[in-house]
Parts: sequence; structure tokens; C-alpha cells
Amino acid sequence: VRRFDAERAYEAVKTTAMNPDYDGVATYDKLGWVPCDQENESVSKTLEYAYDDYCIAQMAKSLGKNDDYAYFMRRANSYKNLFDPSVGLMRGKDSSGAWRDPFNPHEYVFKGDFTEGTSWQYSWYVPQDVPGLIKLMGGKEKFRDKLDELFTFSDNESKEMEDVQGRIGEYWHGNEPSHHIIYLYGYAGQPWKSQTLLRRIIRTQYGNQPHSLTGNDDCGQMSAWYIFTVLGFYPVCPGSGEYVIGSPAIPAATLRLSNGKVLTVEAKNLSDENVYVQSLRVNGKPWNSVFLPHQEIANGGTLEFTMGPAPNKAWGVADLHAG
Repeated sequence: VRRFDAERAYEAVKTTAMNPDYDGVATYDKLGWVPCDQENESVSKTLEYAYDDYCIAQMAKSLGKNDDYAYFMRRANSYKNLFDPSVGLMRGKDSSGAWRDPFNPHEYVFKGDFTEGTSWQYSWYVPQDVPGLIKLMGGKEKFRDKLDELFTFSDNESKEMEDVQGRIGEYWHGNEPSHHIIYLYGYAGQPWKSQTLLRRIIRTQYGNQPHSLTGNDDCGQMSAWYIFTVLGFYPVCPGSGEYVIGSPAIPAATLRLSNGKVLTVEAKNLSDENVYVQSLRVNGKPWNSVFLPHQEIANGGTLEFTMGPAPNKAWGVADLHAG
């Protein structure tokens, strides 16, 4: 997108990211994390700053600002500083480097270390480096086990909030920072688990009646998640130029792009039972990866899904991730 002054826009985002008076930014830049003894919501701020820094780095790179690119990519790795391997989750850390204690990863505390959520939800907020998060958690198998635990946790230790609902275990669909989590199974070689959960949420947490959204539609994200998901792909990391394939929930769609091109999506054999991707062709080419570069569809084209009632565990496991 270049229908604006890119240099001026870049200076604006860089100035904001470097503003020492903004919610712990100076200490974040110095230590590599926002300390919990100095700022509320310190873990959420650290994780979101790190993702923002990744996006700034991509813009710097596209503008040929290589030093800035290296600087902001370094800051984008700050998420690693708040991962506590002893619990396998993100945890508050004070300015001396000591972990928050006591620590309950299921507990929501107003003005605590997490913004309208818990450690269980925010520990997955590393969209810019999911492979790095997988490594921190001990590899793909342990990562998958942790995801399974998230979605099957039954004991309700968390405080309910009026605007955070739609719970599946410790996953809260009513809170937007959770929205990418279901798609993370694809990074760990089990995309069929994403497909099961995605169709469950579409079926049970959306409708055309009043109160059909399970949370506030902040910035339109509840609706945007739905539109992307029913089409069969989702931007887990906006700014990366990559989508992750899910499970389409409509038999066909035509998208007229801003450049005048047309993208068509077709889901053959789609039904309430046929929720699993058996195969995919992208612009006529067989596609065995859950990762879809934006360039493949930026100029229009076709996504042809074939659906079935049982997981095809051989589909979507090719390692074509761009990150």
C-alpha cells in the first residue's frame, strides 16, 4: 500500500515507538521488557510493543533503512525476555529481573500484568515469530500439547468480564488478542485441529440476531475474524505478507480487489460435517502448506478447496512458512 507519503508515515511510527514518555517505552528499550513494578499491564505491553517493532522493521526494510531494520528486529525479540521456562508461559518481571511472585496464570487481575486477559491467553501473542515461540516452549510436540491444554482446561479460575466471553477452555474468543491462537496448530504440523475449532466457533459464536457477537467488536476485529475465517484464510501476523489456511465455511465467494482484479474462493463438498481440508489448489497449483503468501492472491486468482468429513493429516504439513 503506497497511496500515502511512506517516508512521513515511517517517521510518525518511529517517533511513537521511540517516545520515552509513552507507557514504559524507555525502560522497554533499555531492559528489553516493561517491568511490572513500574507499569500496569506490563506483559501485554511488552508483547504488543515487540509485535509493533516487527512491523516497523518491515517498513524500514522496504524503505532501505537497514540500520533501523536491525534495531527494530532486535526489539521484536523482546518477547523472549518474559517467557518463564519453569511454567512454560509469559510472566511479569520487575526491573531487577525477578519474576512476578505469586503468579497464577489463570487469574485476571484488573491493572495487573495483562490487559483484560491472563497469561494463558497472552502467552501466544508472538505473531511475528511463532517458530521462535515454539522453540521456547520446547519444540512442536510440547507446543501442541500446550495448545491442547489451553482449549481443554475446565476449571474456571478466571474472573468473568462482561466484554470477554466465548470461552473454550482458557481461550476467550471475546477478547481479540486471542484470535490468532487457533491457527497456531498449523505452525506445529496439526492444521486439522485448527479446522475443527474454527468451524465450532463459526457455528456457535456468530449469528444474525442481537447479541450474536461474544465480545465488543473493537476496531471491527470480531467481524474481520469471521470474514477471513469463512473465506478459509487469516492474517495471523499482519505486516508479514502471509496468511494461514483454515477451514472455509461458505461454498463460494468472489472478492473484487482494489486493483480491479478478482479473487474467487471455492469449497467443494462443503457441509456441516465436511470441515476438513482434503486438498487445495492455488491458482491451479496443488498447495500442501497452510501458509499462503499475499503475492499469490494480490493480483486475483483462485483458491479451490476440497473438503471432507475426516482430517487429511497429510495435507498442509509442507514447511513453506516465510518467517
